[in-house]
Amino acid sequence: MKFLDLAKVYVRSGSGGNGCVAFRREKFIEYGGPNGGDGGRGGSVVVEAVEGLNTLIDFRYQQHFFAQNGKGGAGRNMTGADGNDIVLKVPVGTEVLDEDQETVLCDMIEVGQRVTLCRGGNGGWGNLHFKSATNQAPRHANPGQDGVERTLWLRLKLIADAGLLGLPNAGKSTFLAATSNARPKIADYPFTTLHPNLGVVGIDNSEFVVADIPGLIEGASEGRGLGDQFLGHIERCAVLLHLIDGFSEDVVQDYNTIIKELENYSEILAGKPRITVLNKIDAIPDEDRAERVDALQKASGGRVYMMSGVSKEGLDVVLRALKAEISMDRLRTQKADEDDQEDGEAKSWQP
Repeated sequence: MKFLDLAKVYVRSGSGGNGCVAFRREKFIEYGGPNGGDGGRGGSVVVEAVEGLNTLIDFRYQQHFFAQNGKGGAGRNMTGADGNDIVLKVPVGTEVLDEDQETVLCDMIEVGQRVTLCRGGNGGWGNLHFKSATNQAPRHANPGQDGVERTLWLRLKLIADAGLLGLPNAGKSTFLAATSNARPKIADYPFTTLHPNLGVVGIDNSEFVVADIPGLIEGASEGRGLGDQFLGHIERCAVLLHLIDGFSEDVVQDYNTIIKELENYSEILAGKPRITVLNKIDAIPDEDRAERVDALQKASGGRVYMMSGVSKEGLDVVLRALKAEISMDRLRTQKADEDDQEDGEAKSWQP
């Protein structure tokens, strides 16, 4: 299945049915009066987050989604049938953006979440509604309300606990393959990863999800290489794992290149907790290891781990560090939710 994380769709809700002008005419009933029914409501356009989807590829082959119009009213006080809603089923983590691609209308982050994007038009009133003491035979009815037509963008951001960062061939796909059942493409040339991959990693009887995105190069924010189009997939991560190729001639420059591209993309993403790792240490002499780790610690101002995805040396230490950061983020989120709940209860209290 081809991966697609951005799609443009055209949606339109259904128009309401027209009201009916009718009169009751039966034998032996001298004053039948008006009995025109109302029109039915038009169908709405709804987006729903569902399980089992991890791409927006379905929206490449169908971009237009029109809900059904409501039926018109009829005599004998019969209301027209409502139009059927149309549901856009999207993966969890999809953002619905307005036509300007900046205004976020909704963020689908839970399975089963439903949001109405365009509400169907109301049905028109039949002439029965206009009957009064001074107008006992009204001969007019209301037309149905028109539907709403919009152009929207769907943008998928994968939901993962940790995200992998690094230059091409830094060992991100090897790390994901060594720690999970994911089988990303691994080769000895740059840009073997062309779309994000997810893997479930287990350590100490706990599991978390890791996202691997295509490698960044200098100038990615200006569109070089694959650009920064995939950085959105790690915006939801609690921690970023920055892998640095131990064979690089200048590991500090590699580190600064990635940090610069993060800052150019988003201050929020650049401010996320990061774990810096010198990778591929299985083929580096001990003296070079220490020298490169010291240089990275001075550049980053924090601890630098050493690891090898091939020999799995230092792998568990890195995974435990990721697990600790993820646990801290979950505690912060839980505390924030409890504080919001307490504030809501305090505001609703009345003497």
